[in-house]
Amino acid sequence: MIDIDEIQRRAREAREKASGGLREAVEKSEALAGRWGEKLEEKPSSEAAQAAANARRQVEILGQTFSGEDMAQMAARQAQMAQMIQEQMAQAASMGAESVISQLFGEDMGVVAAALETLAMEEDDEEEGALGLEEEQALYTLLEDTMARLEAMPEPESESYGKDAARWERFGVLLSGIVSTLNDHRLDGMDVEEHIPVMEQQVASIVRRSWGIDGRADLLDMIRYLSREGYTLRYRIYAQADSPEELWDEDGDQEDRENTARAWRFAQRYRDRYAPGFMAGWDVGRAAMLTRWGCYLGWLTREEAEGLLWDLSQQAAEELNSWREFAQSYLFGGLMWKLLCGDPSAASYLGYIADAAAVLLAGKDGRGGQWRDFPWPARRKIGFGRG
Repeated sequence: MIDIDEIQRRAREAREKASGGLREAVEKSEALAGRWGEKLEEKPSSEAAQAAANARRQVEILGQTFSGEDMAQMAARQAQMAQMIQEQMAQAASMGAESVISQLFGEDMGVVAAALETLAMEEDDEEEGALGLEEEQALYTLLEDTMARLEAMPEPESESYGKDAARWERFGVLLSGIVSTLNDHRLDGMDVEEHIPVMEQQVASIVRRSWGIDGRADLLDMIRYLSREGYTLRYRIYAQADSPEELWDEDGDQEDRENTARAWRFAQRYRDRYAPGFMAGWDVGRAAMLTRWGCYLGWLTREEAEGLLWDLSQQAAEELNSWREFAQSYLFGGLMWKLLCGDPSAASYLGYIADAAAVLLAGKDGRGGQWRDFPWPARRKIGFGRG
């Protein structure tokens, strides 16, 4: 026999918690949006929060904030959910316990909880404080130490793929490995998740909120930008500038100028050590992930996605020499991005990337090892076309 009183109590608690959290989130969203710039990268998962796996898949960017419009939509959604709970309480006595719990604490409540958890993480990031010169120097040391540790990890010798289209396609999928690992996506084929509505909704949420991409045209524009310009071009421009003033936007505020100066100092520090092509992993890895997301959402056909991954694969193979170097490139580009955003979470972000790369290179607890089991393509002396 089901305990209706207990179900009612849980429903009231859930409703009150969601309502209170949303009210607070709406009040803070405008202030948060004003302080944070656009973020363009992954929100990582955590082994210590397995219970929030679905929530972690929703957000790709550490520090991504909700706009006022987003929060208004969420508030409206919560009001609808509250009404739904009231209606369903009248039916509870005639339903099985499992059905009641499923309807009271189903997908809508999960979405609200995930949103509130994300906002809480953003507020925690804010409390870390601004990036000063000492923090910048510490980040350089952390980057170099982390890259050295990755360099010391074992990796199989590169192999020639020849004209094996299947191997090149597999390589293209694995270029999305870091983002996929951080978001708990599949890496065994083109699809990032099973095709069920809740997962399709979550992937669409990642792409729309984290990247500002709302369909096929936006997606193709972003992939084209990453593959042709991206941070490879940005790093070259910053490395060649004689001063950060040359890079300032006349419409930018003081914070924008400080962030630009940080990224300029980064490029000046490393310009003689790393050529612009070293950024290929950072640009290509994200473009490969966007390609897989686009195919999963139906914005790209399977043939189009394969063609894009082919082009990205050739770019990566021409610029880089190993999975370790690919991971180092991702760390390198990720730090420049964080400095350009003035994001104080940069240190933890580098840690997330390094952890994901280590899982891919060596495996952990019976998972990962996809890079270890699939050698990087050997450089070709003579190029060839696709097909």
